[in-house]
Amino acid sequence: MSAFAKVVAAGSYAEAGRRLGLTRSAVSKGVMELERLLGARLLDRTTRRVVPTEAGRAYYERCVAILAEVEETEMQISRLHDEPKGVLKINAPMSFGILYLGGAIAEFMGRYADLKIELTLNDRFIDPLEEGVDVTVRIGALSDSSLIARRLAPVRRALVASPDYIARHGAPRVPDDLAHHSCLAYGHTIAAQRWQLSQGSGVITITISPRLCSNNGEVLRAAALAGNGITDLPTFIVGPDIKAGRLVVVLPGNQPTELGLYALYAPNRYLAAKTRLFIDLLVERLGTAPEWDAFLHRG
Repeated sequence: MSAFAKVVAAGSYAEAGRRLGLTRSAVSKGVMELERLLGARLLDRTTRRVVPTEAGRAYYERCVAILAEVEETEMQISRLHDEPKGVLKINAPMSFGILYLGGAIAEFMGRYADLKIELTLNDRFIDPLEEGVDVTVRIGALSDSSLIARRLAPVRRALVASPDYIARHGAPRVPDDLAHHSCLAYGHTIAAQRWQLSQGSGVITITISPRLCSNNGEVLRAAALAGNGITDLPTFIVGPDIKAGRLVVVLPGNQPTELGLYALYAPNRYLAAKTRLFIDLLVERLGTAPEWDAFLHRG
């Protein structure tokens, strides 16, 4: 069962064998024996990738839950509840991971010396079950009901520009003025050209014509700092710049809608100690008033 689950997560027998410390043939033999016992084909083999059949996908989802319970039981019996061992696999957005996860992971490693960490950073949404990830950190609301989300911290956003840009072009007075400004947008889709801003108790949508589009917040921040335009970014990226005066908030009465930072994980009856403890640490470090929002509390 473990070999089968690893093959589905890795997409190949060779990679599954590497993760398990077995040969490719041993993994393949184990999966074929499982198929024989179940009387069903679980995997479709191609020259490039191994993918689960419909029966294989259903069996895989049950396997993940069963194996997690086995792991948790073994951890409890061997007193690993307080001292987790093994490998903790984490996935997180690029900018947030670079800026704020390094310190959290360093602290976690200091607390649990026998635990190994595998961190991958990217901005695409992944399926933790399919990719074999223990915890995924993501910004936004949870849309997939097959996952459990725990809110870690608020993610406030701000429309910002450099003082130099404001001095040269003036500050927008109303949201419609953004149509006449150089805007720096996150993403490359039509949605990137529509900013959702607060107005009173409601929300309005403003269409912009971006001068720069990027799927990386640090690129947009650098362009804004250089005086190239107005951008809509999370305060975990631009909060320190606002506090230092390198960037200023424009349209303070019409700021972008607030999001949330979440930890996503698979729904298991017993959440693995390594996952639970890491999520607890993130909540402890971030809280409802994260450090990047310090500029909000200036006197």
